[in-house]
Amino acid sequence: MGQTIEKIAENRGHKIVIKIDDDIKNHDLNELDIDVAIDFSVPTAAFKNITTCFEQNIPVVSGTTGWLDDYEKAREICKKENSAFIYASNFSLGVNVFFELNQKLAGMMQGLEDYSVDIEEIHHVQKLDSPSGTAITLAQQILEQNSKLKGWQLDKADEDEIPVHAKREENVPGTHTVTYESSIDKIEIIHTAKSRQGFALGAVVAAEYLKDQKGIFTMKDVLSDLFQN
Repeated sequence: MGQTIEKIAENRGHKIVIKIDDDIKNHDLNELDIDVAIDFSVPTAAFKNITTCFEQNIPVVSGTTGWLDDYEKAREICKKENSAFIYASNFSLGVNVFFELNQKLAGMMQGLEDYSVDIEEIHHVQKLDSPSGTAITLAQQILEQNSKLKGWQLDKADEDEIPVHAKREENVPGTHTVTYESSIDKIEIIHTAKSRQGFALGAVVAAEYLKDQKGIFTMKDVLSDLFQN
């Protein structure tokens, strides 16, 4: 992801002033002219990476998943330091349109009790977290629209829970499927990533949006800005 983000950012006229693949504390970021930091690291490093940037007045775009137990603490530090932050489980512009479709469909289906819902995600074998952050976002959106569902579970779920199936296969950037099924028919919405280009492009577009901002934002803010322009 880092290499892909670097290439896309440079193609869009931006300059990469530092690339960090060790402990962020080893670097004095104040010496550099940094407009925005993009974090695609690992769950164990994300919180420290993000908050260190906030403390040095650097806005952060983060696509690292698996660290969200500390998300609210990161938000509070962002506000305290008067910085700016966008976290997304998936920065692909197509996936964020998919999120909007999922939310709309969930609202339409919530009164149709004959339909059960499940989510499947397929990723490359190197992906560390399971299920994906994108699948969790999809599940949370459905739960917000359907008060009869109480939560989600990986694979086996009770009747009032959403089963989420996580598969790992070689060379799969990411496929997410939401299925509603009854005894008479089946409704599916699917997003299939063809490469990591979409994730990287979305992260760079988010960074362009976040420059000179203050506060907490989402990809919905980024999309709204794109649609207005």
